[in-house]
Amino acid sequence: MLNHFVKTHSRPQVALLIETSNAYSRGLLRGIRAYMREGSDWEIHFTEQGRGDEPPPWFHNWKGNGIIARIENMRIEDAVVKANVPVVNVSTADLRRNFPRVASSSEGVSRVAAEHLLDRGFQSFGFCGDARFDWSFRHEHNFRRYLGAAGFQVEVFGTTPGDAEDWLREQDKLIRWVGNLPKPIGIFACYDIRGQQLLDVCRQLAVRVPDEVAVIGHHNDELLCELCDPPLSSVIPNARRAGYEAARLLNRLMKGETVGALAKYIEPIGVFARRSTDRIAVEDNQIAGALRFIRDHACDGISVEDVLRTVPVSRTVLERRFQKLLGRSPYEEILRLRIERVKELLTTTDLSIAEIARQLGFSGVEYLSALFKKKSGMSPREFRRTVAVR
Repeated sequence: MLNHFVKTHSRPQVALLIETSNAYSRGLLRGIRAYMREGSDWEIHFTEQGRGDEPPPWFHNWKGNGIIARIENMRIEDAVVKANVPVVNVSTADLRRNFPRVASSSEGVSRVAAEHLLDRGFQSFGFCGDARFDWSFRHEHNFRRYLGAAGFQVEVFGTTPGDAEDWLREQDKLIRWVGNLPKPIGIFACYDIRGQQLLDVCRQLAVRVPDEVAVIGHHNDELLCELCDPPLSSVIPNARRAGYEAARLLNRLMKGETVGALAKYIEPIGVFARRSTDRIAVEDNQIAGALRFIRDHACDGISVEDVLRTVPVSRTVLERRFQKLLGRSPYEEILRLRIERVKELLTTTDLSIAEIARQLGFSGVEYLSALFKKKSGMSPREFRRTVAVR
């Protein structure tokens, strides 16, 4: 790569200071590419790097028009300030400068993680963060606030910035923490590597996952999650949408528009559920069985009558117990899971709405569209246009 560029190029010169070492960042890059495919003829300057690395050598002499960067240390911050061009920050880290920002919504991520564990009937909760990252403390705050509003407390792992320098010491702290937790408990790990570490600690303690401890991570790094034992459930951030919006914002800035200290936070897609949370943590065995049946077959066109065939109780009793344990009826649970699957397919595939309706057992496109708008506030087409980037 050349180490010097001039601003006289006819094509805008854009530097990407984004690591390639994790799934979220690769999603950002795919979103930027998707925006460029719509007609932004940028010349991209980019090299492979890791999270927290120094600015690449070529960047110190780079002369261009705009930067998209994950600004997570002061070396990167100082370098992009010195470049004196429009910058969009795609990190949630707070340093000294308040650049226009596009990032994942901590409130959304924490809410989705809490709802996933609540939906499985847990009444004890934990949060395992990493003190090196200020966004971890935001996740903790939002997770505790959401569950606190529902009447629950959260056990928090006492992480300190120096723990990561000595894994054996940190592992020992995790072992003591997990060993002393009330069980069964659902734990939100601030990112997938932390979730992997928790699962390793549970295995050392002979703590059964997910029967005694259920773990959900964040970022849905597919390879990492599948290599965990058992495979790790994880919140799916919409990194591609964040990258797309960051590119669109940078384009506005390079055209001279004034946006001020704009911050746009992108909601997560949902949860990719794997075995680490595959448990119905309710003491009522009949309701647990009904819930498992619903989760296995909600998208097969089942009705409440089908659920009743799996449990020897009347409809009135079933609905009363559901309402007491989950705050919703069996029918509402079926609809909720079907709508979540619709959102996933709208976001991650090019299937037509008619094909999605057919696959998920809806009677037709009109019924799916009306129900989806009632539950989400927008039509399936509006949702796909707003959320999905391919």
